[in-house]
Amino acid sequence: MSVTGDGGAVIAHAGSIGLRMLAENTGLTGALSTAMARRSFIPSVRDRGQVLTDVAVLLADGGEAISDIDVLRHQRQILGPVASAPTVWRALDEVTDARRRKIATARARVRRHVWSQLTATGGVLASKVAGTDLGETIVLDVDATIVVTHSEKELASPTFKRTFGYHPIGVWCDNTGEFLAAALRTGRAGSNTAADHIQVLGEAITQVPMPYRRNLLIRCDGAGASHQLLDWLHAQGQVRGRSLDYSVGFTIGENVRHAITELPVGSWSPALKADGQVREGGEVAEITGLLNLDGWPTGMRVILRRERPHPGAQLSLFEAHDGWRYQAFATNTGSGTLQFLEARHRAHARVEDRIRHAKDSGLGRFPSREFGINQTWLQLTMIAADLVAWLKMLALDGDLAKAEPKALRYRLLHVPARLVYGARRRRLRLPKTWPWVEQLVAAFARIAAIPPPA
Repeated sequence: MSVTGDGGAVIAHAGSIGLRMLAENTGLTGALSTAMARRSFIPSVRDRGQVLTDVAVLLADGGEAISDIDVLRHQRQILGPVASAPTVWRALDEVTDARRRKIATARARVRRHVWSQLTATGGVLASKVAGTDLGETIVLDVDATIVVTHSEKELASPTFKRTFGYHPIGVWCDNTGEFLAAALRTGRAGSNTAADHIQVLGEAITQVPMPYRRNLLIRCDGAGASHQLLDWLHAQGQVRGRSLDYSVGFTIGENVRHAITELPVGSWSPALKADGQVREGGEVAEITGLLNLDGWPTGMRVILRRERPHPGAQLSLFEAHDGWRYQAFATNTGSGTLQFLEARHRAHARVEDRIRHAKDSGLGRFPSREFGINQTWLQLTMIAADLVAWLKMLALDGDLAKAEPKALRYRLLHVPARLVYGARRRRLRLPKTWPWVEQLVAAFARIAAIPPPA
């Protein structure tokens, strides 16, 4: 075998063209262009909205640095002119706080159009990604994560995990897998800062199309167990025409430990798995009546779960005394069995997968020393996650509709193709022996059939 560098008319990452088409057909590219429009008589050589879309496609395709834009530049026969790396740097630097707000508004407008396509036939937003039909209840999961930086970036600082970097917090829609809102914070930012939780949750609710804000469920781990956050959630639930439930981890303090010792033996019931089967070694009970909840929101309940710890688990002195590991959460949901409420709260763990996917698509590495550019990078990471979620919901089915981003890249986005010209048309010819070629051809057809936004 001999290797030469004189080939032509070959597209390396042909599947990523579908993401670019998806952004155009849903109206995302045009909305970003409007958000980035300059008040000047001299237009930009490169449309800034198109530049932001290309960076989002780059991140969804697995790129990690701005210089990776050259992969898309190689596809100019299909995509047309693509901005160079220096132009991308300038475009990111031009995104001010006001423009970031405009971009968020544009995302919400496009999301409304995308969700209208999802519900055009069934009328209910089903969760293909999570594998669960949640009816008309939209579930928002909020969590924070550490992003380690290996250089002195603006506002990076030591973290509580004895690393150095940033501590962003984000909100994901469990129904669809979309990355709705996030805030880039310094590394020393607290995990349970109520103001940050309220900020990103408020932005996330704004991203949800208006008809679906009527039934919301907010899930959070123990970092959200603060009076300020729960009071805010309670107030949001009082908004006319809206039903907002919450399921938030609750700190096991002295009062909770005392309530545990006061529980009668018959108060415990077997815990259930997500599929409704009994969870071996797990039990649930309610301790609301045994706690002094003065000052907490009206209607708040505290539910407890205990389970036998796995080998090697670290237990507190209280837990080591009876050999059970305890976790508590607070909720304002008044109906449903304890087993259902506990299994619903435990499903919050899916947010860890969302964070892992985001770190594989831009969140794990910030490109600049400047905090403002890194904020824009985080916003493009959210758009990249949205594009992947929309691709799976609008254009894929079967196993591919549930595949992780890395699997989608390996099977679809990175497929090679040959570009053929004939009869005044361009044809992208995918390898007929590619295992997923039929699904990819069907995906391109479905993307092309998306109606333009009104």
